[in-house]
Amino acid sequence: MGQKILVIGEARDGVLRNVTFEAIAAAKKIDTDGDIVGMLCGDEGLTDQAQEMIYHGADRVVTVSHKNLKEYTSEAYGQAIMAVVNDESPDTIVMGHTAIGKDVTPKIASKLESGLISDATDIETQEDKPVFIRPIYSGKAFEKKAITSGLTFVTIRPNNIKPLERDTSRSGEVSTKDVDVKDIHTVIKDVIRKASDGVDLSEANVIVAGGRGVKSEDGFKPLYELAEVLGGAVGASRGACDAEYCDYSLQIGQTGKVVTPDLYIAVGISGAIQHLAGMSNAKVIVAINKDPESNIFNVADYGIVGDLFEVIPALTEEIKKVK
Repeated sequence: MGQKILVIGEARDGVLRNVTFEAIAAAKKIDTDGDIVGMLCGDEGLTDQAQEMIYHGADRVVTVSHKNLKEYTSEAYGQAIMAVVNDESPDTIVMGHTAIGKDVTPKIASKLESGLISDATDIETQEDKPVFIRPIYSGKAFEKKAITSGLTFVTIRPNNIKPLERDTSRSGEVSTKDVDVKDIHTVIKDVIRKASDGVDLSEANVIVAGGRGVKSEDGFKPLYELAEVLGGAVGASRGACDAEYCDYSLQIGQTGKVVTPDLYIAVGISGAIQHLAGMSNAKVIVAINKDPESNIFNVADYGIVGDLFEVIPALTEEIKKVK
């Protein structure tokens, strides 16, 4: 019998984030014979989400419903997760390296007095034990880490481990755990979303990102058009955000989001090291810049030297024809 692996799922607006399915796939890589137990927190309506986790590889799912779990707070989620961990006594815990994952997992690890390997991008097996690969030095190098004793606790970087195929023939138990989530000192009064509608930036397969070269808020409009044609998301460099061309929720880089899309189109971005730290692991990088000496071309797989306001519309029209 394999080990018991608890996968903590995450939803946004009632829909499971793709990183939840990637975390299940990561659990399978950790132990192919493992008993994978999913977990979900929310205020109501978790049955369909739980079923999706089973379709994607979980053997059973535990849900925790409470009015204090409607919006994320580390206090409420921490209580719910600890209650399930104490019930299940898993050998391994896996969660996505998202804003929520980065916030709540250190809290849980501290309570469990366990180690935590964060931001893993791949998993290998050495001497029948999982070894986790994670980037260091802003992505310039990678290290391999393993837990030598006790509970294995890891967060997975989104868009790096391929989810298992969805199989609607799979079945599993969905149970409810009653947790009295109380003594919450943080109250969410309202959530104001500044991020663009559509594809989630951290999970997008295609990203079109703009820098200072976009010149204005209106300069981002062609980027949104190209992203829509490609079914992708729009991002930005810190320079573009500082210049108030767009909201900081779009920022990619060392002090923004770290992304790993299949295709990254850098538009009017110089390629400062802080920005490269957030996107250099993209599978294919295309740079568009009128300065042929721009540093972004040193990391790009394909480069276009030209005026972005001419290149982007032409590129958009050509892709429309192909599609």
